[in-house]
Amino acid sequence: MSNNYFRFKKFTIYQDKSAFKVGTDGVLLGACADIVGVRSVLDIGSGTGLISIMLAQRCNAEITAIEPDSESFNQCCENVNRSDWNNRIKVVHTDLQNFNPDQGEFDLIVTNPPYFSDSLKSPDPWKSAARHNDSLPTGELLEGVLKFLKDNGRLQLIMPYVEGNVFIADAHKYGLYCNSILKIKPLPTSEIRRLILTFSRLQKKPVERFLTIEHGKRHEFTEEYVNLTRDFYLKF
Repeated sequence: MSNNYFRFKKFTIYQDKSAFKVGTDGVLLGACADIVGVRSVLDIGSGTGLISIMLAQRCNAEITAIEPDSESFNQCCENVNRSDWNNRIKVVHTDLQNFNPDQGEFDLIVTNPPYFSDSLKSPDPWKSAARHNDSLPTGELLEGVLKFLKDNGRLQLIMPYVEGNVFIADAHKYGLYCNSILKIKPLPTSEIRRLILTFSRLQKKPVERFLTIEHGKRHEFTEEYVNLTRDFYLKF
């Protein structure tokens, strides 16, 4: 069973009510998201609010976090209200399909989306919702991004390797092009497990980078990973 909370250096994430627990994927996206020149952010499927709060710590942007699940929405509100940046994070109880923002379009859209479409589902509906994209199919996600992304804005998300490559092809059909790919491996000898992808309306050859989390033994972290997350994890 997951702990009821996860403590970071400057904030704590309570997660007892939410299906979306704190995990490495969310921390990686929150730490890696490109915030250069960003004044407005949309976090799609905010869960506990982890990514929104991380981005608020990293930059001065106004952040809108949307979450359709009632329990996760309530938990997100609690975590945001307890944080030092609650004046810049607005939490909205809605799905992307019904979202109607006050401010129009965003410089940066981030999401740690459910990504399984056909695999065997968990009998626990909470866990199933956290892992499967029934409520937000790829096409509807991309349509929403195009609707709410500024012309020069960026979409960034984290996905498993196979699903991420499929998403790149799907996004191309909608006129969103992959500009950068961060390929993430747990260990030097591991296969690539995760991709952090950056999309925009500008078509160009994507820049590829690599990140390895651990040297070879558990909890022996690489210098690059420590530098990336040291502002957040207590252990660094």
